[in-house]
Amino acid sequence: MRFFLCVFIVLFNFFSCISDASKNVDTSKIKVNFSVKRFDIDFYTSNKNKLSLLKKEYPYLFPEAFSDSIAISKINDKDEQELFVETQKKYKDFNAIENQLTSLFKHIKYYNNQFKSPDVITMLTNIDYDSRVIYTDSLLLISLDSYLGSKHVFYNDFPGYIKQNNKPDRIVVDVANTIIDNQITVASNRSFVGKMVNEGKKMYLLDLYLPELSDDLKIGYTKEKLEWALLNEEDVWMYFIEKKLLFDSSSKLNKRFLENAPFSKFYTSQDNLSPGRIGVWLGWQIVKSYMKNNDVSLQELIRIDSEELFKKSKYKPKK
Repeated sequence: MRFFLCVFIVLFNFFSCISDASKNVDTSKIKVNFSVKRFDIDFYTSNKNKLSLLKKEYPYLFPEAFSDSIAISKINDKDEQELFVETQKKYKDFNAIENQLTSLFKHIKYYNNQFKSPDVITMLTNIDYDSRVIYTDSLLLISLDSYLGSKHVFYNDFPGYIKQNNKPDRIVVDVANTIIDNQITVASNRSFVGKMVNEGKKMYLLDLYLPELSDDLKIGYTKEKLEWALLNEEDVWMYFIEKKLLFDSSSKLNKRFLENAPFSKFYTSQDNLSPGRIGVWLGWQIVKSYMKNNDVSLQELIRIDSEELFKKSKYKPKK
């Protein structure tokens, strides 16, 4: 009986999540202009004679320390050429990703008319996980070799919670997250609940910018980990309250509940069943509750103090 009850709860919450996140708006008349330049192709098919032209085309990718000899060495490197070949198998045609980026940029501009779409540069960074997407006001650099598929042999030594997101449909999510990080600054208050809510604001913006994506893809969970979060929301919330963690300012809580990790750390024998970043997921639910119970604009949401938002959210965990 309990099994069927759990299944019902998961399905109810799953469809509720879809309903909450389906903030579809009409972006058909919104115009965005950006170019896509394939530096990965231009660089790894270049040679000594073409290098000067390449440097003129991409001056921002050739700092003084990056000498011509280093560039040629990289171009001719066997391992890097193998990486390039494997990336081309997946991304020789970039149209599908470009369409996703177009939709993303339109949604961002719908909510922020001042947003200007950055030009997109595709490149390889030798699978530098921390630099998979880099964003400035005018440029967006995407490291394609970080998105070859979660089961690709190049990622065999990666932890499971990392390589599960090394797949093509995470590109647009990572791009959106990088832009959102520039729109929502670090929380001024240092309380745990303040940090949770600040991360929850970012997730709420993902709902608006990527309305058709599923919650598991947006937060980077497997479906099993998302189900755990749905079923254990009340228990996690009560743990935070009983341990008096909400207004704790200890930075140790970041690694336990906010930073990317294989699981969250409650210091129990069942921790491995939980997803990492459970505090981010809870902050997301708090912000959803706040927006449901308060008539405010998106800009007001971004500006409001995170602890004040929490107090006005009327958040109650789903049982």
